[in-house]
Amino acid sequence: MRVGFIGLGIMGSRQAANLVRAGHELRVFNRTRETAESWASEHAAEVADTPRAAAEGADAVITMVVDGAQVEAMLLGEDGAVAGAPAGTLFIDCSTIAPADARRLADTLREQGHGLVDAPVTGSAPKAEDGTLTIMAGGSNEDMARAMPLLEAMGKLIVHCGEVGQGQAVKVISNSVTAVNAATLAQALVVGRKAGVDLESLVEVMGAGSANSTMLQLKGRPMLDHDFSPLFKLEHMLKDVGLCLDEARAAGAPFLFAALARELYGAGVGRGLGDQDFAAVLEVVEDLGGAKV
Repeated sequence: MRVGFIGLGIMGSRQAANLVRAGHELRVFNRTRETAESWASEHAAEVADTPRAAAEGADAVITMVVDGAQVEAMLLGEDGAVAGAPAGTLFIDCSTIAPADARRLADTLREQGHGLVDAPVTGSAPKAEDGTLTIMAGGSNEDMARAMPLLEAMGKLIVHCGEVGQGQAVKVISNSVTAVNAATLAQALVVGRKAGVDLESLVEVMGAGSANSTMLQLKGRPMLDHDFSPLFKLEHMLKDVGLCLDEARAAGAPFLFAALARELYGAGVGRGLGDQDFAAVLEVVEDLGGAKV
């Protein structure tokens, strides 16, 4: 397929590379042109000057940017992708945005004869690298069938969650559980330090019992080493938790632990940790607990 790909950040660059490896023809746009040129030279792709140019002649346009405002700007703004897209183009948004924004965007695209699948991803950079992301997708059965060859090049598990917007809803709820788990792990390590516990022993025992979790396996060692090299930025986790709490409030359902996690991650951004991995929430908990892991 001919694909316009917009957004070559930590995740998008790796997803786009897997599309090229699967035999798809890419024309890419990134707000920092040097990034696009470097990536394109490595992967034999074309560089577009604008999102509009990226969409010209495309069968599908994929966006992987930070938030709903950026998605809207890339698709509907000046020189946006929609202006260059052929009739009946399939748009696939892999960003994480508010479910309501996804539904509104789908309505706008539908009025112009296009389709949309919202397809946020989870799995962080390593799974983006090897094409084993989990992708939560929302859209019509017809649009999903068209999207599957592209989604399967980027992910291992593709879950059709329902209509447009449902992929985003599943993503932000899931990520909020991730945020809570990471914050809980950070608190356990700080309590262990204050109590004089050997933290290596604590992590080993938790990993062998019912306290084990994906977060323990992924973030236990980085927290012990204070290695917060960004695989998923703390500021992006804060955004996702906020979107989840917006959905929870609209639905009239409390998510108390996510609200507490938002306070911790928000404090992390305030401390200048936003560009670090979300495991850096440990530093906020350390300050509160008065102990360094």
